[in-house]
Amino acid sequence: MTGRGVPADRYAAAPAQAEEGNGRSHDRLRPRPLERPEVDPAQRHAFARPDGVSGSFDPQRHGLPPRGIEQAPPAPDALVQAFGRPPHGSDPLQRAPGEEPMTPETEPDPALWNSGDRDPWRNPAAGAILGPPAVAEPQSGDDGDREPGPLLSAREVLFGRRVHPRALAILGVLALLVGLAGGFLGRITAEEGNPLVNPDVTLAEVDQGASDRPRGSVSQVAQRVVPAVVSIEVRIGGQGGSGSGVVIDGDGYVVTNNHVVSMAADTPNAQVSTVFHDGTRAPARVVGRDVKTDLAVLKVEVANPTVAQLGDSDKLKVGDDVIAIGSPLGLAGTVTTGIVSSVHRPVRLAGEGTDTNAVIDAIQTDAAINPGNSGGALVDGSGAVVGINSAIRTLGSGGEGGSIGLGFAIPIDDVRRIAQELIRTGTVRHADLGVNVKSVSDGLADGAQVQNVRDASAAAGGGMAEGDVIIKVGDRKVGSADELIVAVDRYQVGDRVPVTVVRQGRELVLDVTLS
Repeated sequence: MTGRGVPADRYAAAPAQAEEGNGRSHDRLRPRPLERPEVDPAQRHAFARPDGVSGSFDPQRHGLPPRGIEQAPPAPDALVQAFGRPPHGSDPLQRAPGEEPMTPETEPDPALWNSGDRDPWRNPAAGAILGPPAVAEPQSGDDGDREPGPLLSAREVLFGRRVHPRALAILGVLALLVGLAGGFLGRITAEEGNPLVNPDVTLAEVDQGASDRPRGSVSQVAQRVVPAVVSIEVRIGGQGGSGSGVVIDGDGYVVTNNHVVSMAADTPNAQVSTVFHDGTRAPARVVGRDVKTDLAVLKVEVANPTVAQLGDSDKLKVGDDVIAIGSPLGLAGTVTTGIVSSVHRPVRLAGEGTDTNAVIDAIQTDAAINPGNSGGALVDGSGAVVGINSAIRTLGSGGEGGSIGLGFAIPIDDVRRIAQELIRTGTVRHADLGVNVKSVSDGLADGAQVQNVRDASAAAGGGMAEGDVIIKVGDRKVGSADELIVAVDRYQVGDRVPVTVVRQGRELVLDVTLS
């Protein structure tokens, strides 16, 4: 035993030195008394032996008070069933699944690590590896397929067999009664809450008598004329246009406006097709065009088409009922009604993107006409076509607006003459006076003043001079330059026509042979 901080070899040499001393070194080498510091009462209470125990703790002494240490509550039944020992079992550890208990007849397994066998589950020196889960082997004859158990009823699913079937039936009846009562109260509340509605109202249907409509009614006329009006579609590459047309002959001739088909007239790859009221589509070819009257004729190869009946436009009076039929805005078979607002209205037509430059002696109507109606039929009350719808006046810029009740149609008398000549020859000849004029008015009379007379023209042959004011051609008065054009166009080439002019304040009648 060594002292404090003194090397052990010094203690070995100390007796020899003491023998040579004066005899007082023996007391100096005695061990010092042990120092026992005072023990803290709290530590003594925590770490001292229990009362009555002098030696080590006795592991067999049970029932002693816990001395202030709280014990854990008993384990739950689920954990005891899962991890506890089997009932009446004495094995200290739970056996692996499928392992049979050891019996006296069964020899214990040898210590595998002392034998030639190796078992990685029991050899403490075996390396750690990953393998299948340690589960019990299936019993012989068990192929893993189990028959499905019985299906659960609604009562078992909802109430877990804790409700008697009779009580369940009573609950269903009560729920039905509550639903009926709620619906009845809701209906009463709705009826009383909104006095403007009445669910018991049934509107009566008035007996209109016979369904036959009087002859000449709009519906009767429309039924006869609509099949004779077709929609016209023009396609040139990615561009296209549409309009209307009227079948005027059983061989498939269709009359329409020149500005409808002018874009396809001289284009080789243009496609012109007609669509009849029943949806039949047929290709069409241009027979001929007249840019001065804005008329054109197409030929469609169809069998037995419905042909429109052509009337007499000279018999129209202002106020007569008329019906416009066509495909405005692509809406085929559209029928609108109106009256004749005026007759013999000179209207100049100049379609943008077309070669049309015409002045027509138009029929003015307030029947709704819109883009797409061009080439359609204007029909009187008897179902006869009295005009071909051609133009409208709008308030929009560039003609983009819709109908405002000012529509214009080419009189059917002019259409008949032009279409017949186009079908026969493919071209049209127009009578010409041979002068350039402008509209003038002196406050008392209006007319067309001659600006120049072309050499060898009909006017030059009749003695007309520059400065003459033309006020009448035949029996028709002339009040403007456009009226002079339509007045001359009513005659044929070679006709001898009296022309009344005002020259230096005097009226003169000149006989002019139209060229």
